[in-house]
Amino acid sequence: MDNIKCIGVLTSGGDAPGMNAAIRAVTRAAIYNGMTVKGIYRGYKGLITDEIEEFRTNSVSNIIQQGGTILKTARSEEFMKIEGRQLAYDNMQKHGIDALVVIGGDGSLTGANIFANEFNIPIVGLPGTIDNDLNGTDTTIGYDTALNTIMQSVDKIRDTATSHERLFFIEVMGRNCGFLALNSAIASGAEAAIIPEISIEKDQLGDLIEQGFRKSKNSSMVLVTESEITGGAMKLAERVKQQYPQYDVRVSILGHLQRGGSPTAQDRILASRMGIAAIQALLENQRNVMIGIHENEIDYVPFKRAIKRDREISEELLEVLRISSI
Repeated sequence: MDNIKCIGVLTSGGDAPGMNAAIRAVTRAAIYNGMTVKGIYRGYKGLITDEIEEFRTNSVSNIIQQGGTILKTARSEEFMKIEGRQLAYDNMQKHGIDALVVIGGDGSLTGANIFANEFNIPIVGLPGTIDNDLNGTDTTIGYDTALNTIMQSVDKIRDTATSHERLFFIEVMGRNCGFLALNSAIASGAEAAIIPEISIEKDQLGDLIEQGFRKSKNSSMVLVTESEITGGAMKLAERVKQQYPQYDVRVSILGHLQRGGSPTAQDRILASRMGIAAIQALLENQRNVMIGIHENEIDYVPFKRAIKRDREISEELLEVLRISSI
């Protein structure tokens, strides 16, 4: 677009490994195409409080391997109000920012959609979330790294679980999306995954106990999505202790460990491709779209579709876990 001379880039919501790789790609792709780049610190909050500075090529040197985000991130209640968004827009005008690239998850892209429509701003989103809960993309930036972190943690926990013949409930992130729990259960050879998508329909824990754990196994691992729907690992463990006292139950909550660490090669490549695609999208007069990837091809996904509803869990993956864990 001839009228886009300066772009702003920000990270918002929960951090995810690979966000720095995305910032790097966006910055260098914009400069490559003759644009000025403004880095916006602390997400929408920084856009309101005017924490903005110009980024050059060397501003993003040696960050592709770093976890977290050099731009920092914060949640902003002010941005949820029209007055806050007006301040954000005024600061964009002050710094000559013509378009935004927003790297974040569901809430971040929801805010971007509202902001873009209110002030007629070209905005392109990148799916940066370990939860993998956005529609229109096969995977999100940070998901692969988090999945590997969980797998490695479960491998270590299995060593002590086997030594003591215990039933372990391991809680992972995901909110109302069970991708992390389900796929990490498959990857780590766990006995089951208790996820929100299935908890709505049936009592997964009851089914699990009634089927009985294989007698030949001297330990069992169950991955649980941290969610009000599943009840979380602590509540499930308490229920087992009360109803099935014969089991020696332990809980491990991985927490923010899942967000950290150097991004995997897959996340670095994905973030780099998506960051460059975000600038290409603006050059093609795209707006209000998220950069997605489908069958290894870049796709432009309207914000409304990306944030429309919860992603569906693959029945084939559920079957893989069920068969492989007998």
